[in-house]
Amino acid sequence: MVRGRQPGQEVSVEFERLGTGFLFTEGPLWHPGGKFLLFSDMPGDHLRRWAAQDGVTTFRKPCNMSNGLAYDRQGRLLACEHATSQVTRTETDGRIVPIATHFQGKQLNSPNDIVCKSDGAIYFSDPPYGRARFFGLERPQELAFQGVFRVGADPKSPVVLVDDFDRPNGLCFSLDETRLFVNDTARKHIRVFDVTSTGGLAHGRIWAETKGDKAGAPDGMKIDAAGNVYCCGPGGIHVFDPNGSLLEVLETPEHTANFAWGDDDYRSLFVTASTSLYRVRRAVPGLPAF
Repeated sequence: MVRGRQPGQEVSVEFERLGTGFLFTEGPLWHPGGKFLLFSDMPGDHLRRWAAQDGVTTFRKPCNMSNGLAYDRQGRLLACEHATSQVTRTETDGRIVPIATHFQGKQLNSPNDIVCKSDGAIYFSDPPYGRARFFGLERPQELAFQGVFRVGADPKSPVVLVDDFDRPNGLCFSLDETRLFVNDTARKHIRVFDVTSTGGLAHGRIWAETKGDKAGAPDGMKIDAAGNVYCCGPGGIHVFDPNGSLLEVLETPEHTANFAWGDDDYRSLFVTASTSLYRVRRAVPGLPAF
């Protein structure tokens, strides 16, 4: 079901279930050349693959309880690992190498979601969810803050861009990459930052709030080809126009943590929702991962 802000805006949409029986799904990522979707099952320590011809199969197990996934500009897989509190990159020869591990000698909290800019710069959020049981490995937090980082030249020293979040989570760039949207799960809002010429973030301000009386909070976030921002929230997926006004809410069959655009026309939204993977078709397409 899609629920609009005004009476009479409700229309039915069909969520196609592609797989179920998982523990907690996250991090969906479509590969445009291979025509397959990767997605994480953090508690199961299982990185899975879905393709139309063979359904759900294993891509990597164990996977260090990976969460958010992205591709860099060369098409190499980037993974936020909860169990190791690091960001890794899978090289073309299959080697898995860490590209962000510590900040000022202290281990990162647990990198959560990740996005790659067209110039190759990598940005990721770093809340502490992976330091709790079920979603990760229980252990004390070393950093005294939760922030957003950019991967620098030295993998031991990612650059902190913003350090005043409660629970930073989903993030995505505007279409022209002059702004970065970052949501905060605990505060239930989306902030937007101007991207500086050196790749920093400036002038952060609240851009939108996810409101509703149903279960759910900001988590995964993506943008479509029209500049509309999709963000997890109460009841499902909240869709905001480029000015931050709520357009509609896609009411999902299960609690939803993330989603990704895919299929040949990028009009399919692949939704990771608790124990299942779903697909729903949209009129406005999304954007390829690289």
